[in-house]
Amino acid sequence: MKTVNLFLILMSIYSTNVWGQGTFTLASKDLGGEATKKQEFNGFGCSGENLSPQLFWKNAPAETKSFAITVYDPDAPTGSGFWHWLMFDIPADIKELPTGAGNINTHLAPKEAVQSITDYGIKGFGGPCPPVGHGSHKYIITVYALKVAKMGLDENTNPAIVGFNLWTNTLSKASIITYYER
Repeated sequence: MKTVNLFLILMSIYSTNVWGQGTFTLASKDLGGEATKKQEFNGFGCSGENLSPQLFWKNAPAETKSFAITVYDPDAPTGSGFWHWLMFDIPADIKELPTGAGNINTHLAPKEAVQSITDYGIKGFGGPCPPVGHGSHKYIITVYALKVAKMGLDENTNPAIVGFNLWTNTLSKASIITYYER
């Protein structure tokens, strides 16, 4: 029994070091490889539920003072992609957002967090809504570990300015990708 326990302990240490189990990681209980009608936007010709996915992260750098979440579609036919969600000033002790936290009316997001305007022109989450027949779009969901507790921006800050401030203040980031097509 002692040999088996020692083996399991050594394998745990080895797998953490070799397979990166200690790296900053983002995951979701709601998403698989493709988004669904639950996440799809409700508007712009789409009729989904517009629910932001549940997200959780682990192994952020020790010096993290806050987090931010973005959802970006680089395949949007705009010449500059499309920002679907920008939430920042998430306190450093938060490690999860529940399903629907992107709806500013539900108050499921941390009260200190700011959800600024998306490329839809709304505050909070705006789900996938690619043009019909445009093919599968990639939605990059990213959590940023930031070196500042507050970015000094508000809910009316546009995505380019939020993105610049994220770039300047990022310690580390982790992403997941989901796809959607209509």
